[in-house]
Amino acid sequence: MFRLLSPELIDLIHDEVLNPGELVGRARDKSLDGAVSRVDNRLAYGLIEDAFALAACYGEAIAQGRCYNDGNKRTAYQSMDVCLDVNGIVFNWAVEDAGDRIILLAQGKLEAEDFAHWLRSMVDQKT
Repeated sequence: MFRLLSPELIDLIHDEVLNPGELVGRARDKSLDGAVSRVDNRLAYGLIEDAFALAACYGEAIAQGRCYNDGNKRTAYQSMDVCLDVNGIVFNWAVEDAGDRIILLAQGKLEAEDFAHWLRSMVDQKT
């Protein structure tokens, strides 16, 4: 059983990643609930096998959903980190490498499954 992220928690994460002067709040024509439902649907159909796949799915849904006026990729990154943490996986990120992959997720040039595979390999290297 996985511990999931609520839209309210993701909003809090978003508020924390914003820099002074950036636009707060959600984009008018986007739905965070819709983005999070992509994760819920994948879970319901058995397409998420572990916490790495769950975190990668959140990252993809948030980065591609562009639900916020600013900070979407940073919110995706932090949400993935929180998802792994609450599901018992804590490790030091290769921040630049992870950031590059978040950009590719946002652009649709990297699949969540491939990102999950990279996350697994990062933990394997640390142990």
